[in-house]
Amino acid sequence: MTGRRKRYNAEYKFETALEAVRGLKTINQVASERGVHPNQVSQWKRQLLEQGATVFSNGTGRQQREAARLEADLYEQIGRLKVELEWIKKAARLD
Repeated sequence: MTGRRKRYNAEYKFETALEAVRGLKTINQVASERGVHPNQVSQWKRQLLEQGATVFSNGTGRQQREAARLEADLYEQIGRLKVELEWIKKAARLD
């Protein structure tokens, strides 16, 4: 039986990682107080130290995926239109 995956917002991740970075409590203490697995706290802490405060913003990843998807759709449409244009040019020459 699998449960639903918990999703934490960027602010919660940042506060948890910041508390772990401060070093006043151990990672296990922070994890038990926040209700998160210690490995997750360690990962958030490492991400915070490597990438700074913007690391936990979910919007950028989602926006990049949507932009890439839109770009692929547009290129596909351009390709279809080019093929159609060539076909029309060819058909016009035959008449």
